[in-house]
Amino acid sequence: MSGVQAMVGRRTAPGVAAGPGAGTVLAVRLDNAGDVLLAGPAIRAIAASAREVVLLTGPNGGAAAQLLPGVHRVLEWRAPWIDPDPPPLTRPHVERLTSLVEKAAPDQAVIFTSFHQSSLPLALLLRLAGVPRIAAISEDYPGSLLDVRHVVDETVDVPEAERMLALARAAGFAPPPGDDGALAVRRPLPSVDQFTGPPGYVVVHPGTSAPARAWPAEHHARLVRDLVLAGVRVVVTGDPDEQPLTAQVAGAYGLDLGGVTTFPELAAVLAGASVVVAANTGPAHLAAAVGTPVVSLFAPVVPAARWAPYRVPVVLLGDQEAPCRGSRARVCPVPGHPCLTSVTSEEVVRTVRALVAAREDGAGPGGARLPVRPGVAGVKEGTP
Repeated sequence: MSGVQAMVGRRTAPGVAAGPGAGTVLAVRLDNAGDVLLAGPAIRAIAASAREVVLLTGPNGGAAAQLLPGVHRVLEWRAPWIDPDPPPLTRPHVERLTSLVEKAAPDQAVIFTSFHQSSLPLALLLRLAGVPRIAAISEDYPGSLLDVRHVVDETVDVPEAERMLALARAAGFAPPPGDDGALAVRRPLPSVDQFTGPPGYVVVHPGTSAPARAWPAEHHARLVRDLVLAGVRVVVTGDPDEQPLTAQVAGAYGLDLGGVTTFPELAAVLAGASVVVAANTGPAHLAAAVGTPVVSLFAPVVPAARWAPYRVPVVLLGDQEAPCRGSRARVCPVPGHPCLTSVTSEEVVRTVRALVAAREDGAGPGGARLPVRPGVAGVKEGTP
């Protein structure tokens, strides 16, 4: 696969199988909900051979982990080197992790990370917890910390889902026959008609985990008004701590579901939508996991080629060549946040209507491309 190099170091612990007969496998993704959802194809590959898959994630990823096909148990631990609000690394905090891992008694572990994260701190702690075989991506020399060291050419932007699936393959876990490699959630999802009415609405999700990725609230509110005046039903979604934001955005026009739904119910709300409008945030990936097209208000602080909604029709709006490009900033470093404030409500409305029309015409992956203004990325459909 482009951007993924051959494995450069591999030694298998005695008596520990890779692939079929793998026993209990600890899969790790210590991030937010979107990151966990993107690990789904790799976790399904592991589950095809393992007796049991235990997924270790951070507290912000636990609800998404519970929705992933192939996961038997979920463990949560806040990693001081990954979490955006990191706790101090203390002996009691480490002992909590080692206790969780020892009780799970995995035969091996596969550590999934993003391109800017190191797998070695966790590999060290898993060794101390007695895990006999560990696989991870590592640019740095891991010594005896890894049994399978997979090296990736990080100068090439490979979609995160594919990057993680490549690691699973390197560790000996191939996708099961018939698996299309797309994101997915457990089915059936709960009924949400009591919240939304019948399917066919547009979801607007204004919240983000970082201010640098946010389209302004007043822009969202105007979008909701403009969509409703154009004859579109609009549902506004958000977490409980985003209720003031969702109330402002919904105003007198949209249906405000901020803080109302559980994570599985949110998945069902997104599944019933014709289109989801969201920034680069977890619900955009959840929309992809339920097969709903996305209008992505994408700030280029991280590469869209890695992080755009995967394997669904998607239009990226926002200046992908802005000065903040690749900065990974949580707060916009450019006055006025021009990469997103330059996007207008009228532009989003046109894009939403074009995606709805394409979906009604039966355009799926590989279907027609939609026009967008110069300076923004166009439609990506199928595998990026």
